[in-house]
Amino acid sequence: MIRIHLTVADTARVRFAPRPAPLQELNAALSMVCRRDSDLLFGHWRGRLLRSLPDAVRPLRDLVPAGKAPGFLDVFRDTLQDGFDAARSWRPELVRVEVERVYADIPSSSPPPPWVRDLYRGDASAWQILSRAQQAAFDCVLRPVWPAVQDLHHAEFTRHAVTVAEHGIGTALTDLVPGSRLLGGVWELDGPRRLDIRPDGRGLLLLPTFHWTGHPLISDLPDHPVAVTYPAGPGLPLPSARENALPDVLGRTRFAMLLLLDHEHTTSDLARRLGVSNATVSAHTAALRGAGLITTFRAGRAVIHRRTPLGDLLVHRAGNQP
Repeated sequence: MIRIHLTVADTARVRFAPRPAPLQELNAALSMVCRRDSDLLFGHWRGRLLRSLPDAVRPLRDLVPAGKAPGFLDVFRDTLQDGFDAARSWRPELVRVEVERVYADIPSSSPPPPWVRDLYRGDASAWQILSRAQQAAFDCVLRPVWPAVQDLHHAEFTRHAVTVAEHGIGTALTDLVPGSRLLGGVWELDGPRRLDIRPDGRGLLLLPTFHWTGHPLISDLPDHPVAVTYPAGPGLPLPSARENALPDVLGRTRFAMLLLLDHEHTTSDLARRLGVSNATVSAHTAALRGAGLITTFRAGRAVIHRRTPLGDLLVHRAGNQP
């Protein structure tokens, strides 16, 4: 359980990031790459990325030797260059504390590599190594899909603004993270361990991520707002504008079904149009529904399916519909 204790000043300083943060979205995407579950959509995506990541990305792995990332990787600037500049501005003592924390459980027989020791000492060349690794990772993982991330962020920003205007900030907070609660000034969110966070007037920064499906990610660093990076949607691998990977990710039958569902269709109608059995359609629609790409409802004896806004965006991004 994550409990964020909000003062009146914190509530007045709740801010939604107006644009996506490249380095934080990269953190979320790389965290998702490291997950080992067998999800259909992400399995293909992970395999492709792991095969294509360049050697220049390797230093990022050196900073998470036991699966714990240092806090100074949490950068919320909305351009890469601003993010690199902000990372270099961290106080040296914070960098040293965070390096010590992530290497605390590593045996002395496996010491940090030389460049991490240089980073610990504040060597400027070590920050250049880190920036090059982040740039290479961004170019491989996110640059092809960055326009889709920007579109999704804008839609989420608009949704949040409308909720605040109509129902207030309390409803907006609990609406962002399903299952969260706001009780007596304490925002409670599900998390892997008990964590009490007190911004004490620093406020909150809210940032959606479209590559992470786990619990909200919290950044609580001195002299900065508490940042809550929350999963928005099912965290699907987004199709790039340069390649139509969606049929390969979904499979041809599911992709054809998704194209048909720009309008409502019953299970029987889909089966007839696709030349498959009703049972096959039911299996495919269950997978698409679980990924958040379609919705299903019953009207009398008929089961009716339709594409969701997220499904619309993915299909349009793949270049298959205007």
